[in-house]
Amino acid sequence: MAESGDRGGQQAPCGYDSYRSPLASRYASPEMCFVFSDRYKFRTWRQLWLWLAEAEQTLGLPITDEQIQEMRSNLDNIDFKMAAEEEKQLRHDVMAHVHTFGHCCPKAAAIIHLGATSCYVGDNTDLIILRNAFDLLLPKLARVISRLADFAKERADLPTLGFTHFQPAQLTTVGKRCCLWIQDLCMDLQNLKRVRDDLRFRGVKGTTGTQASFLQLFEGDDQKVEQLDKMVTEKAGFKRAFIITGQTYTRKLDIEVLSVLASLGASVHKICTDIRLLANLKEMEEPFEKQQIGSSAMPYKRNPMRSERCCSLARHLMTLIMDPLQTASVQWFERTLDDSANRRICLAEAFLTADTILNTLQNISEGLVVYPKVIERRIRQELPFMATENIIMAMVKAGGNRQDCHEKIRVLSQQAAAVVKQEGGDNDLIERIQADAYFSPIHSQLDHLLDPSSFTGRASQQVQRFLEEEVYPLLKPYESVMKVKAELCL
Repeated sequence: MAESGDRGGQQAPCGYDSYRSPLASRYASPEMCFVFSDRYKFRTWRQLWLWLAEAEQTLGLPITDEQIQEMRSNLDNIDFKMAAEEEKQLRHDVMAHVHTFGHCCPKAAAIIHLGATSCYVGDNTDLIILRNAFDLLLPKLARVISRLADFAKERADLPTLGFTHFQPAQLTTVGKRCCLWIQDLCMDLQNLKRVRDDLRFRGVKGTTGTQASFLQLFEGDDQKVEQLDKMVTEKAGFKRAFIITGQTYTRKLDIEVLSVLASLGASVHKICTDIRLLANLKEMEEPFEKQQIGSSAMPYKRNPMRSERCCSLARHLMTLIMDPLQTASVQWFERTLDDSANRRICLAEAFLTADTILNTLQNISEGLVVYPKVIERRIRQELPFMATENIIMAMVKAGGNRQDCHEKIRVLSQQAAAVVKQEGGDNDLIERIQADAYFSPIHSQLDHLLDPSSFTGRASQQVQRFLEEEVYPLLKPYESVMKVKAELCL
């Protein structure tokens, strides 16, 4: 991220002989990598210098149209080699680029960065990048929700065994379980949108946030300084700017940004963990390509590598919240520079990681495979035990004694459980009930009493209501981008 200060280091060599972050070289999308690229950052610095000069000229400072045009014509004419050499000499990234910009704008060189401090370009560029990065993530998250909503709607009525503590529990439906995932992602979508829309511009504030340099430039005209701040804020596309800053915008804002991204990471980790567990049960699988290899040693393997990748990267995303928390806590007075190197890493990595897991989760959600026969078999293994209460109630209605029936069921259940656990056989409780004359009054009702759909409660109706009332309205602003397919880099 753009920060003055951390004047360190030479440009790292490219290619295969030097470390490159896998987030950029292997996982994240080209569009997200570009937003955090040097070209985008330094081009935005120049744009900010141009906006400042334009506003200063409008408010009466002696800046010519020729100078403005020269700056505008050279926004993309960045000599990165020269800038690197300048920074090596000056140990100051912003001044290195002031000199580099001035070199190709000799007529405007004297007024570039007029009245500004390094954080004018550094922090304001960061805020523009954060806003644009959110604008890339939001439609991707909306598409994931949309794909899962289609999946949930299609399977709203398909009964499946529920799990609590990863032990068999009351039945739910495949669609209802998916809605648990969707609900978390909807919360994430709302949170990302809220933080994006709440972003404020640092604006034109000077070295310690007092705007003293600009007040001097405009000879004490307070109103013009206010206008200058407002004009540059509007040129940058922000509705509001911070009224109060030190040298930087408050680093609490970075906590807000990474908090919602870390929360998204938690949601994705839960979803993909569920998918991995279901893959082990052979009830559901992520997409598996025709040429894909699951294991170098075991050719039959169909490992859920996409879900595993999401979990792996989501863990990284969740841990990144510690960086801005600690950075904000140690910003002494108006600012210290120990935020700089840390922010260069954690802010970019958070968005590149979030981008990767959303691209991957969309790919997963577009190709989820369900195996109803496996699900049905597992239900048959567990449902007889769950149906015992219904069987007791039916016997009582047919004139039986509740306590006698309970004891009969208890004995038969223990016998059936022994077959399952000790002999490795199938659950034969229903066969035992059918063979017991005591239960003859309800033998004809057993098929109805064991119908899986009668054990799923209002799951199907809940899916329909949830999608119609909460999900589809939330997705409406993103309708124009819904058809974009996910592409995995590797």
